[in-house]
Amino acid sequence: MIVCAGDIEQFTFAKPVGIGLVNVAINLTELCLKERPKSLTFVGTAGSYGEKYIFDIVESTVASNIENSFFTNSAYTPLNQIVSSLEDVSRETIVNSSNYITTDDRLGEYYLKKNIHLENMEFFAVLKVAEKFNIPTKGVFIVTNYCNKNAHEDFLKNRMEAMDILSEYICCSPRV
Repeated sequence: MIVCAGDIEQFTFAKPVGIGLVNVAINLTELCLKERPKSLTFVGTAGSYGEKYIFDIVESTVASNIENSFFTNSAYTPLNQIVSSLEDVSRETIVNSSNYITTDDRLGEYYLKKNIHLENMEFFAVLKVAEKFNIPTKGVFIVTNYCNKNAHEDFLKNRMEAMDILSEYICCSPRV
């Protein structure tokens, strides 16, 4: 089963599950209970912390849930911050998920040091739900913007072209 966030980021071949961590957790859980998918592929856009380029396509099975305040030592969590659908994640690109979009490009270096290259609001929740139901899952992302002060404007500017490129990739890829 292929899923996406929805709203302005919908694909004809994917079921929308919501924007942000909470909406995805609720809606994808409901979908998994009703339809019992054998596998999940999440498709969507992502922001780059600096080493992935606009319109790059990246596949991943690993997500983190790290807030920017983690890097300034002004917050902590007792929760596991990384989830994966694979055992060996050493060569995987980690996608960070938060309900906030990073607009301070100076923070990118902190994420990159942890092998976190992309930011997508939903993927962590997708992997957590899939983990609960023991469903193999991956994400396929296209970079629309860098995580900087122009993040939202660049996302809006590049979104349509990115979605077309990603749709072509998904429709032509035997691995998806």
